[in-house]
Amino acid sequence: MTDVDVIIVGAGPTGLMLAAELRLAGVRPVVLERQPRLRETPKANGFSGQILELLRYRGLLDRLEAASTGSSHPAPGFPFGGVQVDLQHLADSPLRVLGLPQPRLEQVLDERARELGAEIRRGHEVVGVGQDAAGATVDARGPGGTYRVIARYVVGCDGGRSRIRDSAGIPFPGTTYPEVNRLGQVTVPDSVTVLDNGDLDVAGLGRIRAGFTRTDRGVFACGWLASGRLLIQTTEDEPAGVDDDTPMTLAELRDSIRRVLGVDLPLGEPLRLSRYQFQARQAERYRDGRILLAGDAGHLFPATGIGINTGMTDAVNLAWKLAAAVHGWAPAGLLDTYHDERHFAGTRALLQTQAQVALRRGHDPAAEALRELVLELLTDEQPLRRMGALIAGADIRYPLPNPNHHALAGAFAPDLPLRTDHGATSVAELMRTARPILLDLADRPDLRETARDWQHRVDVRTAETDHRPADALLIRPDGHIAWVAPADEPTDTAAELREALSRWFGTPRKTTMPVISLGAGSALRHTRPDRG
Repeated sequence: MTDVDVIIVGAGPTGLMLAAELRLAGVRPVVLERQPRLRETPKANGFSGQILELLRYRGLLDRLEAASTGSSHPAPGFPFGGVQVDLQHLADSPLRVLGLPQPRLEQVLDERARELGAEIRRGHEVVGVGQDAAGATVDARGPGGTYRVIARYVVGCDGGRSRIRDSAGIPFPGTTYPEVNRLGQVTVPDSVTVLDNGDLDVAGLGRIRAGFTRTDRGVFACGWLASGRLLIQTTEDEPAGVDDDTPMTLAELRDSIRRVLGVDLPLGEPLRLSRYQFQARQAERYRDGRILLAGDAGHLFPATGIGINTGMTDAVNLAWKLAAAVHGWAPAGLLDTYHDERHFAGTRALLQTQAQVALRRGHDPAAEALRELVLELLTDEQPLRRMGALIAGADIRYPLPNPNHHALAGAFAPDLPLRTDHGATSVAELMRTARPILLDLADRPDLRETARDWQHRVDVRTAETDHRPADALLIRPDGHIAWVAPADEPTDTAAELREALSRWFGTPRKTTMPVISLGAGSALRHTRPDRG
């Protein structure tokens, strides 16, 4: 029997990110993972979206880039419902991508969580979950047998078939589409010539272009990975579905290509073979008492490319709120805002991925007309930028209390370059410790004095920046702006700040400032922030 603060079930990107964030907040998590070792076969070959900016704010992006085949960069395009969204026309694309296979991502996140002191137990399967008013329990089966872990909270990061979600009785409504997708990463045999533009020239067959090829029988897609391997995917309607427990073979992929294209395509040695069906599902609630959900346990999307982004962002939103509850200072309702905000974000993600379903599933002239019209609209900058932000999740603005109706409230904090008495810095640099910040950009002693009673939980920073967007920003640990003092407006912003600090960071604490003598007539005032 073990006693910890939080049990995390599942050591994918979401669970590992949550473990690291909890350790930054001074919480003791244990991660239970059914698989005995880190995965070797990539479920994803990279990831994109707002999480890359958040990882940069944590100082982790450089480390992930070092593990990848290159640096993060603006995505030149993105497949959207069978059409290619061309983002190269934007000077500053809202969608960035990092070509890092998921096994390497999980390895870096695993190392990070362990360095911060998280305990990760691989080869430990959850067999039972319970909760009461005092805490939660998980029964697990590991190499040494069955045991029980007691904790304040349990977070299910255990995927679309989540045992934690099922044990809590949380409904997971939605749709499973009749499309079966078969995916392969293969080498290219000598009988296939690769052309300069990425197309394939097959002896006795002719040219097969890179990208999407739509036929009456389905969709064939191919493209090149940084490793030099060819990524192939087929999509076919199979109403009866497939047996997920039966491993896919190279012969099955060849047969699917033949059905879709009507020809045989020579394939080399496979690195990865998998099949899946698209689902559009969202848990009715992300919290049930002391049990919470994050990542695929809470949402499944009928399009690829956003699952890691959404799941890891769930983790960062949840961690500091869960830590506040564990440490005992969480204001009333703080933990419930996790569901409110991330269910809202998941609904936005479902909106655009289900729109992709409508675009890609039609095969008649009307569907072709719809795809053509969407591409035409996306040649204009404003809708193109909006679509890129929607895919990236960069357009999320949480519906927070906003007394002055400022446009930045609820949005992700921009990385402003800052000048301080101690030199140049930035918002990203200040966010590395995962602590909330009151950023005073207009030398407002009234605001700094108001925040004085929260200095054990909130860092107060004074800085200057060109073209300041506001007098002050209250930035939460997840990078979102909780409150804004509008620039040069003579409103009672100190009272508004006190209300925002109480709402997000609990009861104020009067702090006695000790005085350290440095000699006659000299004193240094100092405080030491803590987690409580």
